[in-house]
Amino acid sequence: MDWISIIILVLFVLYASICVLITLVGLPGTWLMVGGAIVVTACNPLWNETSIWGWVTIGIVLGLAVCGEIFETAAAGLGSKAGGGTKRGMVGAIVGSMIGALALTFFIPIPLVGTLIGAIAGAFAGALLGELSHTEIATKSELAKSATGAAVGRVLGILGKTGVAAVCWCVLFITPFV
Repeated sequence: MDWISIIILVLFVLYASICVLITLVGLPGTWLMVGGAIVVTACNPLWNETSIWGWVTIGIVLGLAVCGEIFETAAAGLGSKAGGGTKRGMVGAIVGSMIGALALTFFIPIPLVGTLIGAIAGAFAGALLGELSHTEIATKSELAKSATGAAVGRVLGILGKTGVAAVCWCVLFITPFV
C-alpha cells in the first residue's frame, strides 16, 4: 500500500468513526460510511493501481447496512409485540417512530437529540394509537405495556444498528491489511 492510500485510509477511518457515532443518535451514519467507501473505491484508480477495498468488501458492508436498517425498523414493532401488543400496535410503533424522528428533528433545536427523542416518543405514541384503534379496547396497563415495549424496542434497534455500523467500520478498517 502506498502512502497516498494510507493517508486516505486514515482519513476514512476518522470519518467512519464519526459515522458510527451519529448512528447512535438515529441518523444514517452507516449509509454515509458505505457511501464514502463507494466513493473511495470508485476514485481509487486515479491515484493507485491496487484498490484499498474490493467491490466484494463494499458488497458486504452494503449488505450489513441493509440488515441494520431492517433490524432498527422492526425493533419498535417487535418491542410492541413483546409488550403484548397487536399487529396494529406493531405497525403503529414502526410508523410512529419514523414520523416522530422526522417531526422532532425540526421542533427540538438541539442537534441530533430531537431525532432520537422523536423516534422513541413516536414509537410509544404510534403503538398506543395502534392499540387504541383496535376493536377490543385493552386496559390502560396493557396499552402502556405495549407502548413502553415499542419505545424500548426502538432504543434497542438503534443500539443494534450502531453495532452493525461498528462491524462495518471494522470490516473497512481490517480488509486492506488482509
